[in-house]
Amino acid sequence: MLTIGDFARHGRVSVRMLRHYDAIGLLRPAHVDPRSGYRFYSADQLARLNRVIALKDLGFTLEQVGAILGDEIGVEELRGMLRLRQAELVAALEAARARLAQVGARLRAIESEGRMSTQDVVVKKIPAVRIAELSAVAASFGPEDITPVIGPLYEELCGRLEAAGVTGFGPGLAYYEDAGRGDGSVLVHAGMTVPEGTAVEGVLVHVLPGIEEAATIVHRGSMDDIMPTAQNLARWIETNGYEARHYARELYLECPEDRAGWVTELQEPISRP
Repeated sequence: MLTIGDFARHGRVSVRMLRHYDAIGLLRPAHVDPRSGYRFYSADQLARLNRVIALKDLGFTLEQVGAILGDEIGVEELRGMLRLRQAELVAALEAARARLAQVGARLRAIESEGRMSTQDVVVKKIPAVRIAELSAVAASFGPEDITPVIGPLYEELCGRLEAAGVTGFGPGLAYYEDAGRGDGSVLVHAGMTVPEGTAVEGVLVHVLPGIEEAATIVHRGSMDDIMPTAQNLARWIETNGYEARHYARELYLECPEDRAGWVTELQEPISRP
């Protein structure tokens, strides 16, 4: 079972949103601890969450979403609705492009349901690494909030490293943690591996501790399309009797100009219950 925080991370939504869906009966937890009131979810519930978000992005109210899901909408019908929305977004204003990427990611996650993943999950120890980083707060772990924050952080970081004459840095490594505000916001750390002795004014340089045991998976393609890979990893962790312990790190192995050619390794800390 996943805690509400873990489920929110894997579904790329806020905890506050999940609590609201529970309150209105749209997505109930699989289990609620009778003593503590803590909510727990099954990885299988990611399928329903994907449908809720996709239908919401199509413009339906939450009441309408509940009614549609109550009629057990099929994948083919939902795919058709999403493709129609995609066509509308392509022709829409420039500001709508970010939403198009989100809809596409949800669609791919839905289409991958019920199929065995061809991606290999590897459990391994992640060594400590020296990184230079900049950080900032994003409103949530959703791509619509992370992307506008992490992109400028990396542009600024690489500019400062180059201006300081630092050579041989990279690859990039991003990690995340709760911002501690109680509102689902996330502290985004955008880092680059750097050689020993690196010092840059205004940039934090430190040794990021290793991970004793991590479930890792390689994602190929734009980070806008990361959701199916991340959710495959969540299902693998639960199916194999592990528990997720933190946000997954993102190690950017290859980052060509065409984002479709990106290669990223997700590294999620795990342990046995």
